[in-house]
Amino acid sequence: RRNEATASLADRLDNTLRRNGVELTRGTAVFTSANSIQVHPAEGDSSGGGESYEAPYFVIATGSRPWHPDNLDFSHPLIRDSDTILGLKEIPRSLTIIGAGVIGCEYASIFSHLGVKLNLVNPRQELLDFLDLEISNALAYLMREQGVRIRLGETLESATVENGQVLAHMASGKIIKSDVLLFANGRTGNTDSMGLETIPLQINQRRQIEVNEYFQTSQPHIFAVGDVIGPPALASTAMEQGRIAALNAFGNKMITPRLDLLPTGIYTIPEISMVGATEEQLTAERVPYEVGAATYREIARGQISGNTTGRLKLLFHRETLALLGVHVIGDQAGDLVHLGQTVMAFGGTLEYFVNQVLNYPTYSECYRVAALNGINRL
Repeated sequence: RRNEATASLADRLDNTLRRNGVELTRGTAVFTSANSIQVHPAEGDSSGGGESYEAPYFVIATGSRPWHPDNLDFSHPLIRDSDTILGLKEIPRSLTIIGAGVIGCEYASIFSHLGVKLNLVNPRQELLDFLDLEISNALAYLMREQGVRIRLGETLESATVENGQVLAHMASGKIIKSDVLLFANGRTGNTDSMGLETIPLQINQRRQIEVNEYFQTSQPHIFAVGDVIGPPALASTAMEQGRIAALNAFGNKMITPRLDLLPTGIYTIPEISMVGATEEQLTAERVPYEVGAATYREIARGQISGNTTGRLKLLFHRETLALLGVHVIGDQAGDLVHLGQTVMAFGGTLEYFVNQVLNYPTYSECYRVAALNGINRL
C-alpha cells in the first residue's frame, strides 16, 4: 500500500512539472563549478542526461537517508533502519527501537498496536523534547499503557545476533533482546558525490548543508531546502522552504518563513500536532500567559466516535488575549491544529473562538470549550 501511494504521488508530481513547462532530467548532478553542473544519467534510464547545465541560481533539495553508525551491521536482515523496516515479510513478536524521535515514536505506535512487544530506547531523558512537556508526557503515558517499554537515558554501544535474536548492548551494561532491531536515531543528508567540495559548500557532520535564514548556502546563489539542511525535516516545511528559496532567487526582496507559524505533525497513535510556542518557551521568555484546555471526552464528537483520549491546549497572552500556541494530542490532531494556526497568522485573540459558531458535532468545538476555559482562569 505504501508503494502504491508513493508511486501515485510521484506520477502526479511528474505530470505537474511537465504541465507547467519544467524540463525534467533524470540522473545524478555533480557541480563542476559554482555555476555549472554535469548530469550523469541514471542506470537504465532512457530520458536523457549526460548534459551540462549552467544557471545563475541553484536549489539543492536532495533529501536525506537514515544515518548508519559504524557499529551496526545493516546488511543483517534483523537489523533495520526506518526505510528497510517496511520490507519485513512478517510482523516480529518483539522489536527494539533505538531513537525516540519523531520516526522512532511513530514506528513504536504502529508496531505496539500490531501487538508487538516493544522496547523504545532514547538517549535523552524525555520523549520529543521539542514538544510542550505536558503533551510529551501524555504520549509517554499512552505508550506505556499500550505496553511499550520506554528506556530513557540509554545509549546503544553495539548489537549482536545470537540464535535468531538481536542483542542490543547498552552503554549502561544492559542487554535488550528482541526479534528485530530498528535503528532510528537520526538521518544524514544526501550530499555525497555531488562535487560540493569543488565549490565549496559548508556541510556538517551529518552531511547536511548549512544555510542562512534565506536558505542560502555559503555560496549565496546556491540555495538548499528540505531534509538536506536538517530539522525540522518535514514534507510541509520543505515545500515552503523551496517556495521561499525560489522567491529569494528571483525576487528583489529577500524573505524568511514565519517560524512561529510552521506546524508540526507527528503521526503517532494518537496523533500530535502543534504550532507556536510551548509553555516552557513562554516561561523562559517571561511572557505572561494563561492556558485554556479542552478534552475530547467533553466534546460530542469524541463521545460519538469513541475517541475520548485527546486534549487541545491553547496558550494565550494574559493581557492582550493574543493566541501564542496551540497543542493537540488526539484523533485528527494534524488537521485540527490549522484552525488555531490561521487565527495566529491573522493576529487573532482567544475571543475569536468565543464569538464564532463552530459546527456541531466536530472536534473543532474543542477550541470554543478551551477558549472559555482559558477566559475563566483570568
